[in-house]
Amino acid sequence: MPSHPVNPGTGGISQEIGRIVRVGGKGSSSIETTGFHGPRVVFGVILAIVLAVCTAAAQQQSAPQEQKPLKISVEMVHLFVTVRGKHGNIVSDLTKSNFKVFEDGKEQQVAYFTREMDLPLTLGMLIDTSGSQDRLLGAEQQAAKEFLQQILTPKDLALVITFDLDVNLLADFTDTRSILDQAIDRAQINAPSNPSMIAQGPFPNSSRPNGTHFYDAVYLACHDKLAGQAGRKAVIVLTDAQDYGSMETLQQAIDAAQRSDTVVHVILISNPWQYLYAGGYSGEGVAKKLADQTGGRLIRVTNDKELNKAFVELAQELRSQYVIGYYPTNPARDGSFRKIKVETTPEKDRVLTRAGYYAPTQ
Repeated sequence: MPSHPVNPGTGGISQEIGRIVRVGGKGSSSIETTGFHGPRVVFGVILAIVLAVCTAAAQQQSAPQEQKPLKISVEMVHLFVTVRGKHGNIVSDLTKSNFKVFEDGKEQQVAYFTREMDLPLTLGMLIDTSGSQDRLLGAEQQAAKEFLQQILTPKDLALVITFDLDVNLLADFTDTRSILDQAIDRAQINAPSNPSMIAQGPFPNSSRPNGTHFYDAVYLACHDKLAGQAGRKAVIVLTDAQDYGSMETLQQAIDAAQRSDTVVHVILISNPWQYLYAGGYSGEGVAKKLADQTGGRLIRVTNDKELNKAFVELAQELRSQYVIGYYPTNPARDGSFRKIKVETTPEKDRVLTRAGYYAPTQ
């Protein structure tokens, strides 16, 4: 795929070494789309039209507990839900009657339910290449490649982004494993391991150290890349979640994920002692908030064995989800954030899904 040069006038990213160029203030970071993915765009249009018609027809007759294929209308809110038991095991034998869905505290009627996952998966692999990750980067690269080999099917797409002093797009959306593997192999450390010694980059935005643009990476992956994709969307971030120098905030990163219906999973790789002279460590709380608010998981790892186990768990989770759809009882198109809560019986199960969504405005 040909590379796109960085345009300093508008902000963009090149395909080969995609450094983000920021112009203006917060919220102005952008990634230039480096390829037109016609089949996925066409799929999204056809899905919206065909499924709207199918859903309207299904409402005229009593639907079985599980329906095939997935039917999502323009108005339906759809949730991808993972359920784990008290010992952390995946629970895959629940039925529609086991679920209750609440929006802003009011129970909603489940209009669609299935366990079959036949929608394509669009995945973003984000790798922290700041100095704090030097110890495990090689293991991260190997585990990430094995994970993609295990999880991706011919109808899925993935991209690879690294972040440190810059946010770099190493591979745009593709289903070609060799391209993804080569991109992961190109990831390299680009900062000293001591955060207190991190120098300011070419675009400093505050007096804080500038070396791990974690929030920017999540925001750009969700807002600029995943927002235009159909079906299931997920981001996996390998990081210590300690941000230094981002132009976006944590809340803006979360909002971008929620607006694009993207689940963010964080594999947390950290040693809090590294941050003793840099104001302390707050990454775990940041990672938990990001994962909780988007319906993802936070998995802590300290060595390569735990890293491999984390990827196995995420692979199992991505292929063991329920799909629940409902028509909101609140018809207002006011752009407000609607909080979602999903409960199961028995209540001892742990439910993972997104915390809410933004209502349409038109």
